[in-house]
Amino acid sequence: MAVDRLDGLKKSDEMSTNLALYSLAAAVAAGTLPTLKLRLELSRAKHPSLAGHSNLSRRIARWVPYYDYGEEHFFRCDGAPEPIAAQRRAGFMRLGERLRECSPRTLALGESAVNAISDMQFTSAYRVPFQFRRLVREHLKTGAFVQSSSGVTLTDPDGKVSYDLAGSYGVNLFGYDFYKDCMRRAGERVHELGPVLGLYHPVILANVERLKTISGLDEVSFHMSGTEAVMQAVRLARYHTGRPYLVRFCGAYHGWWGDVQPGVGNPLPAHETYTLKDMDEATLRVLRKRRDIACVLVNPLQALHPNAGAPGDGTLIDSSRSAGFDRAAYTDWLQRLRAVCSERGIVLIFDEVFTGFRLAPGGAQDYFGIRADLVTYGKSLGGGLPVGVVCGRKDLMKRFRDDRPTDICFARGTFNSHPYVMAAMDEFLTALDKPEIRELYRDLDQVWNARAERLNRRLNELDLPVRVADLSSVWTVLYTRPSRYNWMFQYYLRARELTLSWVGTGRFIFSLNYTEADFEAVAERFVAAAADMQQDGWWWSGDGLTNKSIRRQVLREMIARRFGLRQADAGFRQEQS
Repeated sequence: MAVDRLDGLKKSDEMSTNLALYSLAAAVAAGTLPTLKLRLELSRAKHPSLAGHSNLSRRIARWVPYYDYGEEHFFRCDGAPEPIAAQRRAGFMRLGERLRECSPRTLALGESAVNAISDMQFTSAYRVPFQFRRLVREHLKTGAFVQSSSGVTLTDPDGKVSYDLAGSYGVNLFGYDFYKDCMRRAGERVHELGPVLGLYHPVILANVERLKTISGLDEVSFHMSGTEAVMQAVRLARYHTGRPYLVRFCGAYHGWWGDVQPGVGNPLPAHETYTLKDMDEATLRVLRKRRDIACVLVNPLQALHPNAGAPGDGTLIDSSRSAGFDRAAYTDWLQRLRAVCSERGIVLIFDEVFTGFRLAPGGAQDYFGIRADLVTYGKSLGGGLPVGVVCGRKDLMKRFRDDRPTDICFARGTFNSHPYVMAAMDEFLTALDKPEIRELYRDLDQVWNARAERLNRRLNELDLPVRVADLSSVWTVLYTRPSRYNWMFQYYLRARELTLSWVGTGRFIFSLNYTEADFEAVAERFVAAAADMQQDGWWWSGDGLTNKSIRRQVLREMIARRFGLRQADAGFRQEQS
């Protein structure tokens, strides 16, 4: 009897223990499963490319080794036969000589400055894929100095005149003469005050009222750059929502600060940033369910190349670059994004530092018909001088709490609201209402779409493997034939007196004052440059050469260099230690 009772007690204890374990497991599962589900949904909302996975892209960036091609392999890394390699080599040397002869003084100025200006060192190094860097820097010299501007052209210190396709990174909207007039008149208006900072020149009041009207928002704050303006908009969103995370879209640029460059380019991880897919339902599901998201950042320029970074020739290893703008589809996406943000109390921020006033006089909000909670402006708005602006709802712009006097969101800057900047801004905003400026906006999309279509038609008729895609006056060059050498096209364009920014054919930025005659001159030079490049053999394409095979070959080269392997077909010159 005693033994039976003891066995019964043991079984009872075992059952109680098992029940406790089952209960604990159920409780853990109940608490863990929702978290796992949220995490899975977040993963699904990330773009499958490296640009969509910030931590992985940072790790891979540290893994990629440096190597460059020796002169023999440089001209035939795509497997071209020797006659084609010889044709390329002759064209390369001829092109280098042409660039040197055009602007010797300009190039000399660059050589004297490059070792002292870190920006020049960076842009010089990243104009082309790094495997080609050494020989390109040795033979294909490009100028970084200009002497004057007029209309849609620039003149370098040697007196060489070229058409401007760089657009001063988006500042040049109405032509350089317009901005020179803004700056001159601004200086005359505030000369008596000079550099008095901290206090305001009365001109600021007109700017505030006009910006409130344009943005449809309640308050304005001034900053020294677009990067600063976006930083402050995000800080305000976090301050008022009490939530830590910002959402940026894959590939979008919002300045150079760490939270919005969580991958390559940021030396430290951005722990409170989600990088999600643009124009994707999975992203909306994440926004609907998470409670830690303060704001969503939208750069409308991404409509030209959703989920891809700003294109540049430094990463142009094949012909897979893509771009294309669908206004109706992007408008629908913004409408759905706006609805979800409103539903979940998430601050929607339009980063219009680049696109503001380029797509329409009222900016991207006007162009797409969507209202944001906070909007940032910069670039052209300063009338030729540096500026950043945040416009927002009254409740979001407040930097302190009435009931908690030490709880503040501090933001100041010595040069914010500089009187010269405020006067130049007033000149710009006043000009927006002038008939001659309004005329530049008339049928804006139709004008630039038609220009792109005409150029593409000419390129197609001549069987040149180049096309352009446009978002109004912002263009990207695409390549239709697999090639390792598309990055060379930028140098042929420069040799035809077209000024490009350091990203080369990744982005052309036209000012709206380009006349039909101006554009026709650019188109003629563009087509001639493409014909030159084809004539020199750079777009030769052998059997089996595809974008996929090119990428695989480059990957094999990297692995071989990283692990010290010998690769007979690579032909690259290893970096000397």
